[in-house]
Amino acid sequence: MRIAVLSRNFSVTGGGAERYSIAVVEELAAQHEVHVFSQTANHAHPGVMYHRVALPMHRPRWINQMYFAWATWRATRSGFDIVHSHENTWHGNVQTVHVLPIKTTLFKGKQGVPLALRWLKVASSPRLLAYLWLEKRRYAFAPKKQVVCASAALKEVLEKTYPEAAPMLSVVTPGVANAPGWASEQVRLEARNQFGLSQDASVLLFVGNDFVKKGLPTLLAALSKLPEKTHLAVVGNSDGVQAMRRLAQLSGLTQRVHFLGSLANMEPAYQAADALVHPTLEDSYGMVVLEAMAHGLPVVVSGAPYSGIAQDLTDGVNGLLLKDPKNVEILAAAIACLQSDVGSSETLSRNATEFAAEHTWVKAASAYALMAQNMTQVE
Repeated sequence: MRIAVLSRNFSVTGGGAERYSIAVVEELAAQHEVHVFSQTANHAHPGVMYHRVALPMHRPRWINQMYFAWATWRATRSGFDIVHSHENTWHGNVQTVHVLPIKTTLFKGKQGVPLALRWLKVASSPRLLAYLWLEKRRYAFAPKKQVVCASAALKEVLEKTYPEAAPMLSVVTPGVANAPGWASEQVRLEARNQFGLSQDASVLLFVGNDFVKKGLPTLLAALSKLPEKTHLAVVGNSDGVQAMRRLAQLSGLTQRVHFLGSLANMEPAYQAADALVHPTLEDSYGMVVLEAMAHGLPVVVSGAPYSGIAQDLTDGVNGLLLKDPKNVEILAAAIACLQSDVGSSETLSRNATEFAAEHTWVKAASAYALMAQNMTQVE
């Protein structure tokens, strides 16, 4: 098949949505002709053809979103068997959704006067009107169209927000390339040396590009309640990095918090850590959690409804789930439990690796390929 993939930022240093699109493209390219349409790209893979879409302006973002939708519609309206969009566009017979609908974030829980005021805000905002219009078109029912959700939790939200899309909805969760499990002592030593991390420290790993939404302030507060030998490695590129550095400094944690920036290759970070802590406030799935589990890391992660992967995990079996990710005391206690109970930590590690091994990108890509083949069959 000839497949077009739409993703504005096709970069390995992007967030979960970008890495999801890249992993699926790499798997599909083994058997199909794949064309990627993006405005920025930091990726090269045999057999994949890249098409740069112009970026006339970075801001306002909503105008660029409209332009990207229009430009890719013109470029892919003929000549492709499948147009697979990871963006908010009106076209694409396969739409993969990674985030909550804008309509949900705007209107959830609003009634009476607050609801009327929110509608007034929307009516006076070209940005919000544009986003809502694109979203409504994206989820409008059409024959031979599929809307793929990155988690079962996200599918439930979409069913409530856009019931007309229900017949088109399916779930394809993220995967991993492999599940190597816990790193050897030698590999662990080399990984820590690479990042300048202490060999004697208990190293917690945090990964996310939106530090606030992913719960870093809460984690820093919890870190101050943990033993001095507990260190934190922070991976991600955020506009708020200076604010987090100041927060760490004010909390007396400067020597214990290590900001590593964005990493094109995450594997050494997983190898260097003792556990992943992910007190996210909003994740449609939480791909970083699955990747950490593949490397045998015990994970402390927000429970439902904050994290999509939490629906697939069992508290105390293959992860520790936080009922309230904003509760500093509970978060600190969960981490302390991992550090003090070696047997429990080792069990979580084994079970995490087994869980990850069952969720691979090969399976995810096969689901997409089967979906596409069914859609392109001649009636």
